Amino acid sequence: MLIEVVVASLNPAEVGIREGAFHQIWPADFPQGMGHDFAGVVAGFGPDVTGFAVGDEVVGYAQRGAMADFALVDTGAVGPKPAGLGFAAAAIVPAAGATAWAAVAAVDPAPGETVFVSAASGGVGVLAGQLARLAGARVIGATSAGNMHRMLTLGIEPVEYGRGLGPRLRAMIPDGLDAVIDTFGGGYVDLAIELGVSPKRINTIADHAAVQRYGVQARGNRDGMSPTVWSEVQALIADGRLVVPIEAEYPLEDIARAYIDVASRHGFGKRVVRLRPDPSSD
Repeated sequence: MLIEVVVASLNPAEVGIREGAFHQIWPADFPQGMGHDFAGVVAGFGPDVTGFAVGDEVVGYAQRGAMADFALVDTGAVGPKPAGLGFAAAAIVPAAGATAWAAVAAVDPAPGETVFVSAASGGVGVLAGQLARLAGARVIGATSAGNMHRMLTLGIEPVEYGRGLGPRLRAMIPDGLDAVIDTFGGGYVDLAIELGVSPKRINTIADHAAVQRYGVQARGNRDGMSPTVWSEVQALIADGRLVVPIEAEYPLEDIARAYIDVASRHGFGKRVVRLRPDPSSD
């Protein structure tokens, strides 16, 4: 299928791919495209494609091909976008939204349980925290002092990350944690183990060494890579039950600045690149 891209999402992993940090997992041969997830409009398709029409609004995953005016993708990597959902919010679903969905499903929070989310103001963390809360859990999210008030508006109890996090967290959870979702790495899985969380109730998308060391789970984007999952997440966003904070929106001409900002790992929510105005606003 040929998709006219309206908005493409930016993800921290793309910085690592470009720098070669994930060469064993996602080898990169340059020159190559960038960007994975997008929201756009169907511009054309092959003779065997059914269920879509030119002009349909869709979301999808074009591995290292989303930062472009047009993306050529397999039909199985495209799903419908609800008419009432903006393209910027929809564009984050196939990567960050699917990853958050899979991470929460991995730890399977139940009503009354307490879940901790690292980097809870990041693109995946802010969605994972909300999804765990929608499952009925109490959610505590590590964030910066400046983002604490924004965490509270989403129903997530903030705790400041950095030195002294362990004692601060213990003071908030005298009865302990039931599950941990790590979206950042850097020792959060070690902390979860120290706090007595079962490895089966820990999921990390960033600490691959901890997966080998402790046997914790590592479910992420590949586990949520399904138009069915995307539709479920989009429905929550469209209904207002799941909030997608957009930290910044860039034109393609500012792509270098966009990736520099993403690499800083600061901000709240997602950053996206806009290729053209939403069709509904023309």
